[in-house]
Amino acid sequence: MSDHLSVQPFFHAATGTWSYVVDNSRDAVVIDPVLDYEAASGRVKTDSVGALLEHVRSHGLKVHYILETHAHADHLSAGAFVRTQTSAQLAIGRGIRSVQAHFADVFLLSGDDPSLVEAFDRLLDDGDVIQAGALRISVMATPGHTADGISYRIDNHVFIGDTLFAPDVGTARCDFPGGNVEQLYASIRSLHALPDDTMLWLCHDYPPAGRAPLAGISVAESRQDNRMLRGVTTLAEFSAARTARDATLKTPVLLYPSLQVNIRGGTLPPAVNGHIYVQTPAHLVAPADGVEHKPAL
Repeated sequence: MSDHLSVQPFFHAATGTWSYVVDNSRDAVVIDPVLDYEAASGRVKTDSVGALLEHVRSHGLKVHYILETHAHADHLSAGAFVRTQTSAQLAIGRGIRSVQAHFADVFLLSGDDPSLVEAFDRLLDDGDVIQAGALRISVMATPGHTADGISYRIDNHVFIGDTLFAPDVGTARCDFPGGNVEQLYASIRSLHALPDDTMLWLCHDYPPAGRAPLAGISVAESRQDNRMLRGVTTLAEFSAARTARDATLKTPVLLYPSLQVNIRGGTLPPAVNGHIYVQTPAHLVAPADGVEHKPAL
């Protein structure tokens, strides 16, 4: 398959997100597409995903699936938009149900709301195989960052979501709902157990000054050089380092807009009086005791 396999990355600089079009013999899948969202104005645009779709059109590709690696908390998914443009099926890990259940309360939704139940065409489990024309895609469960984290293996290419970052950045955080240090450690170990020349394609890169954004790394590079979890790193060492690091991290700027949209598969909330409203729960800090009162993330 790899003789005809093409991987085309697209970088969304505003959120540091990588999206991909993967094709073989004109059969294609789209992985982790992004909407442009301007928090200050509330403007939602499709310029970035439009460039991705132009690539699809100009190369005469048939998109069979839009594949989400997890419910992203830092950018709005364009999954629903790509589905309308291509008639492809939208898929994500079955763990999305627990993410939806948690955030349904935050966004005043019932668990059986059709916008949640019908958000995705296919829910995937570890070991599932997706046949997308000439593309054969194996599903690997890679939870730890979130409960719904999965990776997609296509030949010697694996699209790993937020599980790992570039070696000089490290790994995903584990302090979101459903996050788990032990699970993330096991997920990364499973990726590092793949053949050395396997390419790991990232969902994000936050390059330090002087380095261009990096889309992919080999298993050998990650196992040898990742600053938080190398081949010799023990679970205790990783747990201590990850927990300490997570304690310093801020809430993602687009967390609430992202999750409100992404648990719906990238569909915006329904309009009310001709307007679409994105909710951000207020966090009240009582000055007398300094206690912050907020809905659980």
